[in-house]
Amino acid sequence: MSILVENISKTFGNYQALSQVNLEIKNGSLVGLLGPSGSGKSTLLRILAGLEIPDSGRIWLEGQDATKVPLQQREIGFVFQNYALFPHLTVAKNISFGLDVRNIDIGLKKQRVNELLQLVELEKFADRYPKQLSGGQRQRIALARALACEPKVLLLDEPFAALDAKIRKQLRSWLRTLHQQIPVTTVFVTHDYQEAMELAHEIVILDTGKIQQVGNAHEIIDYAATISTNLLFKSRSIF
Repeated sequence: MSILVENISKTFGNYQALSQVNLEIKNGSLVGLLGPSGSGKSTLLRILAGLEIPDSGRIWLEGQDATKVPLQQREIGFVFQNYALFPHLTVAKNISFGLDVRNIDIGLKKQRVNELLQLVELEKFADRYPKQLSGGQRQRIALARALACEPKVLLLDEPFAALDAKIRKQLRSWLRTLHQQIPVTTVFVTHDYQEAMELAHEIVILDTGKIQQVGNAHEIIDYAATISTNLLFKSRSIF
């Protein structure tokens, strides 16, 4: 699914979170929203998901105006920063939650859960509970749950922020491979420039509620368009 962000603005009280943001995300791409705290990246992600309504502007999904369409009708999978797994449900039940809501045939549901457990390489953990898993394993289960209903867009809010550096690096590589296997349009939020460079096909740099630059890693580094972008890659100290 392609995404078009058209003149999106959003305020919270006196705080301008986003100001006339325009962005096009191609079908099947892997896009990173990169910026410091307060740059507007998470607000933009939540607007894409339908968790926030913009004050002005429109969100187009595959050419259809989805600005006021609720999350459950957008065919979007959303992974929260804290994973938001259900602690009282097993790994298998967490993954099948969205399928349960849709009353999917039991046989098909079991098949889908097994496929996803294999995809995230956690087949042996189906009967365990989230508290029995590592942070990296919980993150993979959260991704599997988001993919269960075959969304057309996958949104990730700082997916690796709570993990140590070694696990983050492993999961970045794993997610890139996963996207090659299932090329669903994916947008993730990060404040880690290295994460964005390693993972994203295209990087969108935000600051003070505005898009400063869009491009792949080489374009961002070689043709830095703004002082903020230069600082990001030369001093590495603004985040």
